[in-house]
Formats: sequence, structure tokens, C-alpha cells
Amino acid sequence: MPIDNTNSMNQTQLVEKYWETLITHTPNKNRILANEADIKRVFSRSPFVADVCAKHPEWLVELLDFAAPSMPQSYYHQKVSEYVSQAKTEDGLAKALRRCRQFHMAAITFSDVLNRQSIDASLLQVSLLANALIQQGYTWLYSSLCSKHGTPVGSHGPMPMYILGMGKLGGHELNFSSDIDLIFTYPEKGETQGGKKSLEHQQFFTRLAQKLIQALNKVTVDGQVYRVDMRLRPFGESGPLVLHFDAMEDYYQEQGRHWERFAMVKARVINSDDSSYEAALQAILTPFTFRRYLDFTTLDALRNMKKLIATEIRRRKLNNNIKLGAGGIREVEFFAQSFQLIHGGREPSLQSKSLLTTLKALEENEIVENEVVEALKQDYLFLRKVEHTLQQYRDQQTQTLPEDEDQRQALIEVMGFPNYAQFLTHLDAVMARIHGHFNELIEESQDAHDPQDSLFSACCDAWQLQMVEHEFCQTFASYLPPEDASRVQHLLLDFNQNQRRYLLGQRGEDTLNKLIPEILYVLITHNAQGVPYILKRVLGVISAITGRTTYLDLLLENPDVLKQLVRLCERSEWVANEIKRFPLLLDELLTPLYLEQQDTDIVASKNDYISELRQSLLRVEPDDVEAMMDTWRQFKLCQQLRIAASD
Repeated sequence: MPIDNTNSMNQTQLVEKYWETLITHTPNKNRILANEADIKRVFSRSPFVADVCAKHPEWLVELLDFAAPSMPQSYYHQKVSEYVSQAKTEDGLAKALRRCRQFHMAAITFSDVLNRQSIDASLLQVSLLANALIQQGYTWLYSSLCSKHGTPVGSHGPMPMYILGMGKLGGHELNFSSDIDLIFTYPEKGETQGGKKSLEHQQFFTRLAQKLIQALNKVTVDGQVYRVDMRLRPFGESGPLVLHFDAMEDYYQEQGRHWERFAMVKARVINSDDSSYEAALQAILTPFTFRRYLDFTTLDALRNMKKLIATEIRRRKLNNNIKLGAGGIREVEFFAQSFQLIHGGREPSLQSKSLLTTLKALEENEIVENEVVEALKQDYLFLRKVEHTLQQYRDQQTQTLPEDEDQRQALIEVMGFPNYAQFLTHLDAVMARIHGHFNELIEESQDAHDPQDSLFSACCDAWQLQMVEHEFCQTFASYLPPEDASRVQHLLLDFNQNQRRYLLGQRGEDTLNKLIPEILYVLITHNAQGVPYILKRVLGVISAITGRTTYLDLLLENPDVLKQLVRLCERSEWVANEIKRFPLLLDELLTPLYLEQQDTDIVASKNDYISELRQSLLRVEPDDVEAMMDTWRQFKLCQQLRIAASD
């Protein structure tokens, strides 16, 4: 029952149009008339619900009867199961999931915009619905694949594919209109058993993961269930879609980053079964996430994350964003999760996935004062209510305050303010309080550069924020011509993407993240002309030593060596390529005396060469021919570098 020509109508006219159409088509006219005021209020506060009712007028009475807070947690699994049980094909499954999602999101909105339930109750309802949709979709697809290829079986019997819900989904605090971050894993390698055509477990679970993502993510005529984001998985977008437990354990032990520990705080198994398999998974994830003994690298990592948040706010000018702006939802989450990383290994009550439960535990363990916890809790819930209301207006993912007058009116009605100005005054006070607590969380480290050095700040932002081209050019307008700035941005972007293929480890990644801004700073301050060409050569050298943290440290901890490298790359592409091929030449830069203008006395130079070569060979066993040859080669390379550098 589509509503035509809505673009020319104001909100009041649109609500009346929806109402007239519903009265004409609904089979329960008396019941609808009895609730006219509430229905019109809902339609004006959420055109999303009005659209749903226009398409499905038969749902309206059910929406009136739906009482979300009183629904048991098992309700959603039961209801989604009823929808899914009718599906005979994957297309049928997709349709069932979408219709079920649409009805229940409209029902939750109905309760929310009339303020019939608290925001924390609403967050739980949205999360339980997501849980059920994901799990029932997975169960249907798993059964379908097993009927064709047999069942994956491991040492403890049939094996599931575990689905880790990350972020707010993991904490049962999901946004109303949100993407979902997932990670897939399975227990053991092997082959399926009992099917007509068996598959290796990796093939089986990869196929299952692909089908589940499509069932949730694909946009059809019935809409979309959820936008699925898989970038938090090991190795990110370049990694396998699914990993077995041993591979996952190896990754987190050898390659796990601090930000991955931070993300894993919220990880929750959506299709939990309390089996031996799940216990094995938790035995991998818990020690990685929560360390029994705090190390200083954790504090440094949290300090860097905090700095990055502040940088993004400043650069992106996120003033009207209630999630990412100063004092936004993200800062409350960072506050709670920072304490979880610091204290969670010793205090199990701080290993909760829920932010509100974590805040309570911080108070009970006397880590954070009662007044701070209570203020953060109330301010956080206020922002989540604003966020929910913004997204329920048209079922769109947004955290930005509206410009549209109709949506502003809907917002202040739901939030209980007489006008938009008073709402903004209260919102500003809320976000100022949150930002104050965020600022006091972790002391800033002393930086080697003057904090007022705008160029160095720009270099850090350019690398850390991965600026898009127009933003990069605007930021460096005072330092680089537009065409140079554009080329530099592309070089940095390409370099960053290429480095993701290497297994740097946390230390290597931290060093690289400090080194690249230093390189850019040195280039711009000392080489106003030709920056892109020199940067390309320098990044070539850095690419060659990315896996050798010692060389990265050498450049970072010795500014003169870094400047010397930049000068050499500027003077000669050949020298840059030689250092790229033979990184051991970087050691030569520690002795700048040799890189200065040399005496042109041929006899003296010859004698120096002979003496130095003899000294080098004395360190080699006389019968070790291979080591002797290596020494000669290294000597030749070093002398070539010195000659080229002194020209």
C-alpha cells in the first residue's frame, strides 16, 4: 500500500495521509481509532514506522499489542524460528529474516518513541533481536550445508562455527540502525562426515560464512537485515574469512595488536553452547585480552588511542556528532574499556561485555568514585537515547544532529524538551562532563616535538587518520603545492595498504606509526621541492626493512641517521635502491664521518681501504670461505655508499 507524492508534503500532511490510508485498508478500524493519538504521534516521530505500516497495515494491531520490556529473552529466538521454519530455500530464508526484522524494529520503535520503555531496555531488545536473527540464520544454513556435505566432526563430536559478536552487539548494547562486527572461527581441521560430497572443514565453514553474510547483508526488495563488517577478524580484509582455533591462537599470540585486545573486550559468542569447544575458544581469547600483569606497553597503547581520538575530533570537526565528537559515546566506552584492560586480568568482575555492568564494577572495586560512575552512566544513557531516536526516525545509521526541522521536533518531543535550544544546552553540558572525565583518564606522554608545531601535528594526522585526498591537500596547503600534496597522499595510502600484508607485530607497527610522520616532517622541512619523488624512494627503503624492527628503531631513535637517509635518497635513486637491496648499509649511517666530503688523496684513500678491509677480515675465521666472501661484499657495498654520498 504505497503512499504517493510524499515529497511535497510537510510532516503534518504526511501523517494525515498515512492515517487516511490506514483507516481505509485496516481490518481493525475500531481498535485503530481508539489509539489514533498514539499512532499519529508515532508516525510523526518515526516515518520509518509509518512506512512499515503503509506496506503492512495488518501489522498495526500487533504493533499496538507488542510490549517489548515484558518479553522474555527467549521470545526473539522463538519468534524468529517461526519465521525461518517456513523457509525452503536461501531466498526464502533471506525474506523471512528481513520481514521478521522489519516487524520487530517497528515494534521496538513504537514503544521507544512513546517512551514506554527505558533506553537500556530498548538496547537489550535490539541486541536480542540481532542475536536471534544471526543465530537462526546460521542454524538454517548450517543444517542445509550438512545435508549436502556431511557434518564437521572433531575430537569432541560435531563442530559448530562460532560467531563472535563484537562491539555493542557483544555488550547487548546495539544501535538501533547499526552494522554488526563479526568474527568467525571453528575448532579443528578435518573433513566433513556422512555427506554425499565431503569438504575440508576450512571449505565448509568458509562457504557457511559467505552464505550467512549474504543472508544478512544483501539488499533485496525486502530490505536488509544488517550491514556486516568483517574487518576486525585476524589479518583484517586480507585474511581468511574463517580461522580454526590453532590459527587464531597463533595470530593473537604472535601478531595481536593492542587495538585488537581493546576490541576483544566486547567479544561475545553469539551461538554459545557451553561445550568443550567453546571452553577451548575462551581459553584462547581471555588470556590475550586480559593480562594478569600490566605492562607499560598497554598504557602507551591506551595513551596513543586516546590521542588518536582527540586528533580525529579536531581534524574531522565532529562537533555535532554524539558518538564520535568530544564528550560523545565513544569516550565513555573508551573510559570503561581502558580500565578493563588495565585491571581485568586481576579482577574478573571487570571482564563484563556490558558497559553499564563494567561501570558498576569499577565503583564496587573502588577504582572509580561513585559520583563519576553515576554521572557517566546517566550521561551515557542520555546520549544513547538521542542516538536511538535519531536512527529510529528513518531507520538510518546516523549520530549527527539533524538540520531538518521536522526531525528536530520529533527529537525534542521524544527527549522531553520544550524546544531545541534547551535540548542543545542540556546536550552540551552532558558532553562537557563526559569529555572532562575522558581528559583526566590517562596522562599524556611528553612528545619530542613542540605541541604547537602545526606541521608535525599535520604529519601525524595524515598518517594516523589516513586522510582522503581533498582533506590532505587542504591540511598541507601551506607546505606543499596541490599536485605534490596529492601525490604524497596517494603514496602514503598505497604504502599503508601494502604494509598490511606483512606480519609486523605490535612493536613493529607502533614503531612504524611513529616513524612515518617523522619522515614526512623531515622531507617537508628540508626539501620543499620534489617531496613526492624523495618520499617514494624513502618509502621503498622502509618497505624493505619493515620486517626488521631493529632498523626501524635505528631510524626512529637517531634523527641524524633519518635525515642522512633522506638526503641520500634525494641525491641518488641508485643509492636509495642499494640501501633497499642491502639494508645493512643503514648501519653505515651511524658513522656520519664517512659520509662527509672525503680527502681526494688517492694514495691515502687506497691505504685506508686496505687497512679497513684487513681489520674486517681479521674478525673472520681463516677457513670460513663463505664468511670471508660476505665480508668482501659488505666492504665493497659500504665503500660504494661512501663514495656516492661524498660526491
